Amino acid sequence: MNVLITGAAGFIGGFLTRHCVAAGSTVLGIDIHEPDDQWKEAGFECCDVRDSRRLLELLSTFRPDCIFHLAAQSYPTVSLSRPLETMDTNVGGTISLFECLRASGMKPIVVVACSSAEYGLTEELPVRESHTLLPLHPYGVSKVAQDFLAAQYFANYSIPAIRLRIFKTTGPGKLGDVCSDLTKRAIEIENGIRPSTMRIGNLANRRSIVDVRDLVQALWLSVEHCRLGEVYNLGGDDVYSVRELVNAIRAQVGFEFDLEQLPELMRPCDEPFTAGDNSKFRSCCAWAPKIHIAKTLGDMLEWWRDELATVALPKLRAEAAGAQNSGH
Repeated sequence: MNVLITGAAGFIGGFLTRHCVAAGSTVLGIDIHEPDDQWKEAGFECCDVRDSRRLLELLSTFRPDCIFHLAAQSYPTVSLSRPLETMDTNVGGTISLFECLRASGMKPIVVVACSSAEYGLTEELPVRESHTLLPLHPYGVSKVAQDFLAAQYFANYSIPAIRLRIFKTTGPGKLGDVCSDLTKRAIEIENGIRPSTMRIGNLANRRSIVDVRDLVQALWLSVEHCRLGEVYNLGGDDVYSVRELVNAIRAQVGFEFDLEQLPELMRPCDEPFTAGDNSKFRSCCAWAPKIHIAKTLGDMLEWWRDELATVALPKLRAEAAGAQNSGH
């Protein structure tokens, strides 16, 4: 099977690439950024998904059987400061992809990575796919647009699309989410890069969390088992507060640290509780998360140990040596 992955150099894209290659697929990834080493076994082309001319050329040459559409500006906080860029990338990129498929006459299955951010505040927990969509930031609005665009291209042009509203996903190599920030700060404390006080925001926010390695298994299964044109929640079964994540990290690092709660790390656009009802997806795909949060956090701690040993610690040692030499 020929698999095209948009946004392929991103966090989920790297894991998904390895999974598809291991399953025997021929993979072509596209992104505006150069990828990491996982692309040694897969094809890669630099392409902005909004560049319809270039995208159509690649589609016509590669002729995918399946497309995983991951390309997006994926940070809610960034969307608040750069709403136009977020909408252009996420919405414009999705229109570009479907219009290229319509122009080419090709009809691969398109799995669109939608988001739990589409729901916003909700009293129904875990939230079902039928719940009203009330996003709290431009990122969430852009994901609603991606979701509905995929639905209308299926309804009007019979382009086979599957919409997956993905909940909090993390794992080794993830940047810029709460698990990544907490594990990074813990390893910085371990290495003496920062004092033994961890700065944090809201400790009470609760999220269902799924390991990225479980998620890509679900993405793969969706192509074969999900009903075309339908929307599905996809996320973890277990829900964790930030405080519980901190305690789970404490249990693994083997040293104590204090917490300092800072108002500037409190984000008004954060939903206080996010969890999805995954029963619709699980009933058709026979899928369930297998990786426990302790394993996920442990692997993230190890990833940050390696990352900081390669980048941050040598830099700090060089700066210290330079300061010592300049003092003589």
